[in-house]
Amino acid sequence: MLTTRPGDARILVVEDDSVLNGQIAHLLQSKGYRTEQCHEGEQGLACAVGQKFDLILLDVLLPGLNGYDLLDRLRRTHQTPVMMLTARGAEEERIRGFSCGADDYVSKPFNFTELLLRIQALLRRVSGVQQQREDPRQLSVGPLELCRSTLAVRFAGKPVALTPIQFRLLWVLTAHQGEALSKPYLYQLVLEREFSRYDRSLDMHLSRVRRKLVAAGMEADRLQTVHGKGYCFQ
Repeated sequence: MLTTRPGDARILVVEDDSVLNGQIAHLLQSKGYRTEQCHEGEQGLACAVGQKFDLILLDVLLPGLNGYDLLDRLRRTHQTPVMMLTARGAEEERIRGFSCGADDYVSKPFNFTELLLRIQALLRRVSGVQQQREDPRQLSVGPLELCRSTLAVRFAGKPVALTPIQFRLLWVLTAHQGEALSKPYLYQLVLEREFSRYDRSLDMHLSRVRRKLVAAGMEADRLQTVHGKGYCFQ
């Protein structure tokens, strides 16, 4: 189970700009987080798969192995939350990052206070700290089974690997089966930020969840996009 207490949270910073890398690490350490620093892709991947982290801050442009390829290879075996560091206004970078399995992004140049708040929000989301105590630990809808304590998903007995954010999105939609949930509602509940019609992050998360479930045998129309309303799990 992930934690949001700084003293217990380990964050890997993969950024080739040594000055920025050091500034981020110093900021996090000053707030009580434990950090590890890497400056190129292959080193970052080796560190990410060889150690346990609560969060990875991942730059897109890295020497040797870029951030997209690193994330793609990481997601084959690990579901560690990843926040991408992208160029401001580069929507294609964000879309590609979410397609590879990123959980969030921050655009450069960024305000360090904003970065810290986004990190704290992401850690809260993936840890489930804000889940109400009366919520069930498990949900089952036909062959689909979800376990909140382990973030495990199975369809017809087959395990389906989801990132923590993807799990949270599927959990919310499954808990409201048959109900069309609006994008603004889902942004607040799942991503904990205001909805923007220019932000496609939720679309990318839902697309990836649908793709994984369909690969496990689920009908594609079970996860529906309700035009003008939002999303619905049937």
